[in-house]
Amino acid sequence: MAKLFLLRHLQSQWNLENRFTGWTDVSLSKKGIKNVKKLASKISKLKIDVVYTSPLARNQETVSRVLMEINKKYPIFLHFKDKMKKWGNFKDLKSNYIPVYVSEKLNERYYGKLQGFNKAGIIKKYGSGKVHLWRRGFNQGPPGGEKLKDTFKRTTPFFKKYIQKDLKKGRNVLIVASHNSLRALVKHIENISDKEIINLEIPVGTLIEYRLNKSLTIKSKKIL
Repeated sequence: MAKLFLLRHLQSQWNLENRFTGWTDVSLSKKGIKNVKKLASKISKLKIDVVYTSPLARNQETVSRVLMEINKKYPIFLHFKDKMKKWGNFKDLKSNYIPVYVSEKLNERYYGKLQGFNKAGIIKKYGSGKVHLWRRGFNQGPPGGEKLKDTFKRTTPFFKKYIQKDLKKGRNVLIVASHNSLRALVKHIENISDKEIINLEIPVGTLIEYRLNKSLTIKSKKIL
C-alpha cells in the first residue's frame, strides 16, 4: 500500500511579514529554520522513496534542510527541463541519497499585482470578502494573477502523469510545495467541490499522510 505525503514548506520570511509571495523567491525565516529539526523528526519515521517539489526557494530549502537532518539523507535535485530519464538515473545510488524531482507545475499560484504587498493593507483597500475570494475561491483570482482553477489545471495533470506512476509502483511519495498548489492537489485527491475548496487551509509546516490502495483510493488520512 503506497503512501502519499503532502508538506507545506516551513515559514518563509514573507510568511512572517504577512506578504503575498506567489512566485517571488523568498528564503525561510529564522523561525522556519528553527522548526527544521522538529519536522525532520517526524519525517525520519517515514519511508520516503521519492520527493517532488517546485523551483521556489522556500520549497527547495525546506527539502534540503529537512533531509540533511535525517541521518545525512542527501537530496539530488532533478529539474524536469533537464530531460533526464526519470527514476532510472537513481538505480545505482546509495541508500543515503534520495531523488527530488523539481517542476514549475508545483509552484504556488501567481498572485499578480498583489505580490510583495502586505495582506492586511490589501484587505483594508479592497475589503476582506473580496480578498478572501481572491485567495481561497476556485473561480476568482487576484488582479493580474492566477485563479486556483488555473493552478489546478497545471498541478493535476502533472500529478496524474508522474506522481501517480510512482504511487502505483508502491513508492511512497513526499510532495513539498506551497499553499495553493497543495490546496489544488488536495481538491483533486479528495474530490472537493469548487464551492467547498474555499474552506480548506493548510498551515505552514503541515504534513499530511494519505494511505492509498492499488487503485489510489484513499484508505485513510491524517495530519502528522
